Amino acid sequence: MANSHIVLVVDDDPAHRTMLRTLLTGWGYSIKEADDGAEAIEMVHEQPFDLILMDIRMIKVSGLEALVEIKAFNPSIPVIIMTAYSSVESAVQALKNGAYDYLTKPLDFDELRLTMERAMEHRQLREENRQLRETLGTHFDTQNIIGRSHAMMRLMETVAQVAPTEATVLIIGESGTGKEMIAGAIHFNSPRKDGPFVKINCAAITETLLESELFGHEKGAFTGAYRRKEGRFRQAHGGTLFLDEVSEMSLAMQVKLLRVLQDREITRVGGEEVIKVDVRIIAATNKDLIKEIGSGRFRDDLYYRLNVVTIAMPPLHERREDIPLLAQHFLEQFSETNRKQIKGFTPQAMDRLLRHAWPGNVRELMNAVERAVVLARAEYLDEDEFPLIPRETGPEGEVSLEGAASIEMPLDEMEKATILRMLEHTNGNKSEAARRLGITRKTLHKKLKAYGVMP
Repeated sequence: MANSHIVLVVDDDPAHRTMLRTLLTGWGYSIKEADDGAEAIEMVHEQPFDLILMDIRMIKVSGLEALVEIKAFNPSIPVIIMTAYSSVESAVQALKNGAYDYLTKPLDFDELRLTMERAMEHRQLREENRQLRETLGTHFDTQNIIGRSHAMMRLMETVAQVAPTEATVLIIGESGTGKEMIAGAIHFNSPRKDGPFVKINCAAITETLLESELFGHEKGAFTGAYRRKEGRFRQAHGGTLFLDEVSEMSLAMQVKLLRVLQDREITRVGGEEVIKVDVRIIAATNKDLIKEIGSGRFRDDLYYRLNVVTIAMPPLHERREDIPLLAQHFLEQFSETNRKQIKGFTPQAMDRLLRHAWPGNVRELMNAVERAVVLARAEYLDEDEFPLIPRETGPEGEVSLEGAASIEMPLDEMEKATILRMLEHTNGNKSEAARRLGITRKTLHKKLKAYGVMP
């Protein structure tokens, strides 16, 4: 594996350092060494490291003490603690102090390699998230717009082109993909950003009230109209009006909306005064409007009026590389809201998040993380905090329980069939199979030995 990552190995055992230097150099890492926690602290102050692999027991300054100093100086460096079985309690304390993970000696080399790769990836994701926020922050209100996938980067490029114009925008996509946030990003990067950003969900208001909500009404226009009311068009004057679920409008209401878009004039319900409005329209829908037109439920002339620029929101299952970023963002957000000190996800928990199909998209992920944070009892969310998420659902090509075993099999036979199918899928890579199954490599070896498929 060729890379430029610099790893600091901290251990007071020269033979163990030599072994690790040889091993890690062979994996493509650049290695620096320290024989004590105090020296490690000095080196971290002098040069940047991508990862630190540190023993917990050292004569002068222990790994636990050094960890606290290193994290205080640079909390972004992932630190993996090495410990003997007798020191596992201290290693757990190290996790509480900010260590990424701990490994027990003698080291399992496959486990070491996978843990290092995950730690590097985790740090890279956080850095890309930070850079993305800095890049987009000069242009957009991006508090909740997160993504590094190709689909999201293309989407944001489109938003950057469209926002400064006066073009009407149609945002299409499944429920929960974040259409409203994109509408907000367009508004806050437009010349209208100092004007109002007014939102209305057309599906949430009955047809009889929608006209009044949009255009306003005069006093006495209908029963209960005790005073004049300004509608959303008037409220959005000089700014942007976001029409969510526009496909839910009746055909009669669509005609009235089309007239307003053409003439830029409204008349309050029960009134005669023609009122000029200066409003930019952004509409959104989770339906296929071409099919709606074909079935007679949506007017084609309104569609073409709204569809000056179309922005398609990708569903979450089509941008899985964004899931860790989004999950970490929601974790930090809800940890702060609920006054909890939760630091992250275990590898098994993140693996489960990555495998889920997410039919509810980003909104479903947000709700799942919020529920996990509220119910969490430890500092890292484990897979048990996500009980409603099936372990083996995922994108095309992922392993599924379907076909792995018959539901009529005894439980132990089902387990055996699932494990063997996972090994087949990972081409015999036992560490990767264990990771995907959510068990330790040692447990996998034990089960395979019991099945009689390995010595």
